[in-house]
Amino acid sequence: MNNNIKGLFLIIVGMLFIITQDVLIKYTIHDASLMQILVFRGVVGFLLLCLYLISTKQPIFFGTAHPYIAIFRGLTFFLGFTLFFISLSQITLAEATSLFFVSPFFITIYSYFILNIKIGLNRIFSIFVGFSGTLLIIKPEFNEINIYMLFPIIAASTYALSMTLAKKTSIKDNLYQQTSHIYMGAFIGGSVTSILLHNLSFNVSIFSILSNPWILNDFLIIGLILIISITGSLGIFFLIAAYRVGSPLVNSITEYVHLIFAIIIGIIIFSEVPDINSFIGIFLIMVSGIFVVFRENRRNELVVAETTLRT
Repeated sequence: MNNNIKGLFLIIVGMLFIITQDVLIKYTIHDASLMQILVFRGVVGFLLLCLYLISTKQPIFFGTAHPYIAIFRGLTFFLGFTLFFISLSQITLAEATSLFFVSPFFITIYSYFILNIKIGLNRIFSIFVGFSGTLLIIKPEFNEINIYMLFPIIAASTYALSMTLAKKTSIKDNLYQQTSHIYMGAFIGGSVTSILLHNLSFNVSIFSILSNPWILNDFLIIGLILIISITGSLGIFFLIAAYRVGSPLVNSITEYVHLIFAIIIGIIIFSEVPDINSFIGIFLIMVSGIFVVFRENRRNELVVAETTLRT
């Protein structure tokens, strides 16, 4: 088995773990505390990362040469995925997942401003097509818009910013350091948010789901949260392994299998059938995203493994 086939296999397995995490969060988010889930997942991911480094006899060092950027990345990552998981409580799994996959377009935009990578007309056109796909999914009206449809897009923008900054700081901070900063951000952000929500009056309806209390005496909920934490962390490790052995181009394109998983599982488990406009929008996002990957690979400017640090 050549390395590209190994990478493709690892990507598919990793995406199965990631979609399992997303499904379980969507299933439990109305009953469990999202902050509890994010804190537990941060702790479990950090511990698994330490075990991996110990088992491979690599040094455990989670400091950074860019402390302010590391803090900013960790917190924006936490904010973005908090919004993404909130959106799962109100829109379909396929819609949330497909809207998140506009991240390659944001990476292209950030790369221009942060990494000084030029953007050609072809990529500008592909960005336009991709965002046109998001409008077909969101279906905005002049007098009303579903705010929850915007959350995955915000998550995609914060994720893309984090990935671009990871590329910028990659000379002095290695992948494991950068990953640990994301876990720390989830732990600190989730803990502080939980404390603030517990002590302050919070009545914003669109974020009301954040006020769910921590559950420590329901073994079913605790078990589901642990499974979420483990599957999410394993998904990340499989993706890291994929990009270490396989072609970034093949891996980045294969990641779109996540969208297919989301559509199929959403239909089977949650009876969520996207309408024709959503299907067209998903198709446009996939095609334009794949085109961006091809263009950046051709120019040898692939910013970062698309989902290597997705947590």
